[in-house]
Amino acid sequence: MVKTETLEEFYKKKLNWLPENLQQDIGHFNVFRLEDCLELGAPGVQYSRRDFYKISLIRGENVYHYADKSIQINGTTLMFFNPQVPYTWESLSDDKTGFFCIFTEAFFTEKIRGGLNELPMFMAGSKPAYILNSTQDEQVSALYLKMIDEINADYQYKYDLLRNYVTELIHYALKMQPSETLHQHPNAKSRITAVFTELLERQFPIESPSQRFKLRSASDFAQQLSIHVNHLNRSIRETTGKTTTDYIAERVTSEAKALLKHTDWNISEISYSLGFDEPAHFNYFFKKQTQLTPSAFRNG
Repeated sequence: MVKTETLEEFYKKKLNWLPENLQQDIGHFNVFRLEDCLELGAPGVQYSRRDFYKISLIRGENVYHYADKSIQINGTTLMFFNPQVPYTWESLSDDKTGFFCIFTEAFFTEKIRGGLNELPMFMAGSKPAYILNSTQDEQVSALYLKMIDEINADYQYKYDLLRNYVTELIHYALKMQPSETLHQHPNAKSRITAVFTELLERQFPIESPSQRFKLRSASDFAQQLSIHVNHLNRSIRETTGKTTTDYIAERVTSEAKALLKHTDWNISEISYSLGFDEPAHFNYFFKKQTQLTPSAFRNG
């Protein structure tokens, strides 16, 4: 089972406290020294869902994993972690120093032209690693140090200034070329399955009739992972014994049963939330999966 990591869990796990401004409508931002937040005895490679963006400067020898690819780097790396696709990293050296900042999309609402996900380092299929030389390390570290000073200050408009520092960090990377040192991982198929499962699960539970299940087909997931749909289908088949379509259908059916039994939403509302354009399409799907109509299941 792929782990999840929300902002609340991040703070509780690594710092054992929650900031007061975590739920503010203006979005959330914070910045840290890496060495202050390292987990003792952390497990090896595990993908994590994150409901926030993360930009890290990490020194030493590290391997970064996402989808079926890995990046192994010895030196200083500027990494951009996108909440749309789970990433993870593992350290291969004892010398782990650096910085990172985390922020929600709301923190940058209407501040980035086109939105964060339109930036090259945050787009699906992007190359998120930027290798820094010693001079670049000093320059980027100076930006992080400014952030740390500012986050602890009482300046009334400090979050506007912090937003500018992050924007400067993004543009610093945009002027560079991302690392091309990507290679297929030996267990690429299991990695693809892990990320596929995470992307599927993060769409659930459906908590309101206005929420909608959006990634519905193998093609939707393949596009999100920037891999060919045939590659995705082979990976899911070989690691789970199921087709991608069947795997998705089973999860949708499970959610449909929960909504029918534990909510008072009407069939049309449930149908819409699960991505069906017409209730008739949902009725046909549910009966094919369970041999019962949604109404019969609910009243059974």
